[in-house]
Amino acid sequence: MASVSATQTAPRPSRARRWISGFGERETRTALLFILPWIFGFLVFQLGPMLFSLYYSFTNYGVQQIAGLEPTKTVGLKNYRQLVDDPKVMASLKNTFIYTVMMVPGRLIVALLLAMLLMRVGKLGGVFRTIFYLPTVTPPVAIGVMLVFLFNGTYGIINRGLHVIGIQGPYWTTDPNWIKPSIALMDIWACGATMVVLLAALYAVPQHLYEAASMDGASPLRRFFTITLPMISPALFFMFIILTLYGLQQFTQSYTAYFGPGGTQPEAALFYSIYLFRNAFEYFNMGFASAMAWVLFAISMIITGINILASKRFVFYQGGPR
Repeated sequence: MASVSATQTAPRPSRARRWISGFGERETRTALLFILPWIFGFLVFQLGPMLFSLYYSFTNYGVQQIAGLEPTKTVGLKNYRQLVDDPKVMASLKNTFIYTVMMVPGRLIVALLLAMLLMRVGKLGGVFRTIFYLPTVTPPVAIGVMLVFLFNGTYGIINRGLHVIGIQGPYWTTDPNWIKPSIALMDIWACGATMVVLLAALYAVPQHLYEAASMDGASPLRRFFTITLPMISPALFFMFIILTLYGLQQFTQSYTAYFGPGGTQPEAALFYSIYLFRNAFEYFNMGFASAMAWVLFAISMIITGINILASKRFVFYQGGPR
């Protein structure tokens, strides 16, 4: 009886609390309503195709199956074993890794230098920010076309400029040793988005740290390595991950420059994504291409995981360790 009476006399939630609770529920429903188009798009255009490609990677799905001449059959790990036996897979992976190793550090360094310069420009900062960001909004196909004209060994603007200062420029677009550096340089040129992220990180560095370091007699170089780099390390780490994933998926610029109509198709420009695309939509070997896609996904996840583990030693968060 005592428990019953205690339950009966328990205070009811106030009207204000009930109103706040109901408001929170309505807010949740409204938020779900707004993200519903994204959820639909993710399920239909991303997760669905990913699951289908995982299934096709274990089948013989190809030209005969697309034409309806033969049924689709499960072949087990045959497509994955074929990846090891195909020399172009290894060559394209090598090209992709070399390009990524050149592009990622170069783009981070140039973007950081531009961001630090913009902090000292003053009132014209907005103008220069727009100028430096313009290459980012340039269509990748246009960048691929520009690559052919700018780096042409005979009449390209780059070699003409080098000739003015007495340097004999290489044949960027035909010499296998210079094809990947030329593509990396074009991607480094379009570093506007990376620059904006690093610029925001630089503005977030507390100024009193620089003042205290100056009072202690620290040189600008010492302040950069002991204050600037640690404080912007989360932004650098974020952009390092994004650029690494971008480099592993390099496609549009090199395909436009070398594998489009009339392209020379040099092996030095055969990146992994290009070979995947050709297997899928030129040779219509969908099963093999799906296996290639999942291997690339696994490589990306492994590299990202290694970077996240390594970041615990090199990335500083103001709120404490993560």
